[in-house]
Amino acid sequence: MTATNPSKTVTDKAAAPPQFSAGYLRWLLVLLVLIYTSNFVDRLIFSALAQPIKRSLNLTDTELGLLGGLTFAALYTVLGLPIARLLERRSRVVIMSVCIGVWSVMTALCGAAQTFTQLAMARVGVGVGEAGCLPAAHSLISDHFPPSKRATALAIFSMGIPLGSLLGAVAGGWIAQHMSWRMAFMIVGLPGVLLAILTPLTLREPPRGHVEGADAGATAPPLTAVLKRLWTRRTAVWVCAGATTASIGAYGVLNFAAAFFARRHGFDYAHAGLAVGLMSGLGSGVSILGGGLLADWAAARDKRGYAWVSIIGLVVAMPLYILGFLARDWTSALALLVAASVAQQLYMGPTFAIAQNVVEPRMRATSIALMALCWILIGQGFGPVIVGYISDRMGTAMTANASADVLHLCRQAACADASASGLQYALVAVTVVYAIAAVLFFISARRMREDLTPRV
Repeated sequence: MTATNPSKTVTDKAAAPPQFSAGYLRWLLVLLVLIYTSNFVDRLIFSALAQPIKRSLNLTDTELGLLGGLTFAALYTVLGLPIARLLERRSRVVIMSVCIGVWSVMTALCGAAQTFTQLAMARVGVGVGEAGCLPAAHSLISDHFPPSKRATALAIFSMGIPLGSLLGAVAGGWIAQHMSWRMAFMIVGLPGVLLAILTPLTLREPPRGHVEGADAGATAPPLTAVLKRLWTRRTAVWVCAGATTASIGAYGVLNFAAAFFARRHGFDYAHAGLAVGLMSGLGSGVSILGGGLLADWAAARDKRGYAWVSIIGLVVAMPLYILGFLARDWTSALALLVAASVAQQLYMGPTFAIAQNVVEPRMRATSIALMALCWILIGQGFGPVIVGYISDRMGTAMTANASADVLHLCRQAACADASASGLQYALVAVTVVYAIAAVLFFISARRMREDLTPRV
């Protein structure tokens, strides 16, 4: 897996020869998928462990939402942009290696937390480490794969989302059931250290923009230049708005899906984790890869295909989620929610491709960091909090007029029915964001042809 010597003279910029062998490119994608898998295992294992953490630390659903969302997202987004600017100037491989080590160790430390505050601090640390993964990986991929294949390559990389979600949910639920939620954090966190070592040993830093046959220059453009570029390509603005809105629902649902199956359908921790694994792993896996392939196929015929793939997925997902959360039996609920997950994440591949295709090579890490700042801070930051808050308020309202005797029994049973119903209707309520996101993607299509056509 060694890089071949680059051609020193590029006579046809559109047909510049690849700098790396086919075997190296395959390894690059494999390793980046493994890294992103670890990223999502460590990020989303909290979803599978939400119910045992709630009971162990005596937390409210709003506090669970804060731990699953805002505590992670706050520094992730604050540090994401400066790290991205550093990635435009320094070795992306080395910076990503450091970030992997940080988030892996901080995930393991989540298992040692004894209070809400301690767990929140550890979750902040996970966010700090993971801030450098997405910009670095997207920039590396975009310097290896041409625009015509970029959505597919980015979709393959994004398979780390369903793989990590599946492993995190299933392993987290099983370990919590048979050991403890603390051991789950420790067991899934530490293997990431191996990836941190493997990354600089096997990957090489590519020249910026070589796949287009372009000279990216020795210095990165200032942040203002990147912002101006994205603002003048309004397609990117509307796509970012659509993806951010959709992510409110995606992260809100994912953070509480295991708790939903435990409360409403009586699943134990292991089976609840398996259910979430099927939703986020199987469902999202088919969706993300399929969305990238569909987007490249559709965009080859009409650039607006990026938007239409996303719109169709979101429009189909909303009613499937509503029916799934309201289903009376767990088999119908699980089947509908898996189908909803397949439809909902079709926007991922097109969104990633547009973020890379509208900017110049030394703007790519910053471009994806700016988009991630929106959908992580707003989507993951507030999606779980919104669901948790609605769940708490609705659960409280259902017991507001109960007698003292009933309330006493309710406390003894942990207000099981009210808690389940409150969460159920909170999850139904949050699905309205998919309709809004579909409208925003529809608006993005208006200038997609113009903005995705190279300008002289």
